[in-house]
Amino acid sequence: MRYLITGGAGFIGSHLTEYLLGLGHEVTVLDDLSTGSRANLPAAGTETGLRFVEGDVCDPGTVDTAMEGVDAVFHLAAAVGVFTILDKTLSSLRTNLTGTETALEAARRHGTPILVASTSEVYGKNTKDGLREDDDRIVGSPLLNRWSYAEAKALDETFAYLYSAELGLSTVIVRLFNTVGPRQTGRYGMVVPRFVEQALADEPITVFGDGQQSRCFCHVSDVVPALVALLADRSTHGTVYNLGSSEQVTITELAKRIISAAGSSSSIEMVPYEKAYGPGFEDMQRRIPDCGKARAAVGFAPSRTLDDIVAAVIAERREASDNALSG
Repeated sequence: MRYLITGGAGFIGSHLTEYLLGLGHEVTVLDDLSTGSRANLPAAGTETGLRFVEGDVCDPGTVDTAMEGVDAVFHLAAAVGVFTILDKTLSSLRTNLTGTETALEAARRHGTPILVASTSEVYGKNTKDGLREDDDRIVGSPLLNRWSYAEAKALDETFAYLYSAELGLSTVIVRLFNTVGPRQTGRYGMVVPRFVEQALADEPITVFGDGQQSRCFCHVSDVVPALVALLADRSTHGTVYNLGSSEQVTITELAKRIISAAGSSSSIEMVPYEKAYGPGFEDMQRRIPDCGKARAAVGFAPSRTLDDIVAAVIAERREASDNALSG
């Protein structure tokens, strides 16, 4: 088959590209390289089955051209990471709203099934243990930049749902819960690579807030096959699925486990939210998914533990450091 992946040079997108190429499919990647990198991808060409288009997902002409001749679309392009959202709130909002509507409209014109990647952030301050897809959203003031990402992705979901319900487009929505692994960068606020980078440098691990927030982290290699399976199964279309792990850890415990796994001498430094993100930042104490719906639909069952994830990220960073020193 022939696939289009918007944001395909990013962290999740590049792993999805690699997975599909490995299955013998052809892939077109559309990416503006604002946060993604060509280094994440194999060389484009007929021998690899990869076509790369550098362009903006908000530009209808670019998206329309990239979508020509493809059988299905994974829409992953988005402004992500808490630092990105807080530093560039307006442009991030436009990217996440306009980009999704542009991709959906192009998919409608071409009659192409599309998967829209959303986020656990849409649940906001709902701290229920085992969040289900039909659970309520509890979000803060629309005047707090903190919640603009959650609001935008929730509207993206509504767009995708209505394109299916009213216009007959085959769409499926996935809410990702802290997908992590090799190639993810801590530059935009992602906690696991940020902690690993600090630990390998023997720098203090900066834990924001009180460190007792509970999160679940899922390896990208467990998530990617589920994305493909959900888009391939037409019975899943027109609705939304959580994808994540159920292995809970507090952020302080995560820091300790990374220090131990890295053999680091790092200490743990607690940093108030106000100092890390500015005044008015709000967080939630727990964000734990119930992924029973995806398990029933496509057999989703993550096999990699948090220790596996930490080991993989540490190994990648050490290899990158060694290559930099030898190159």
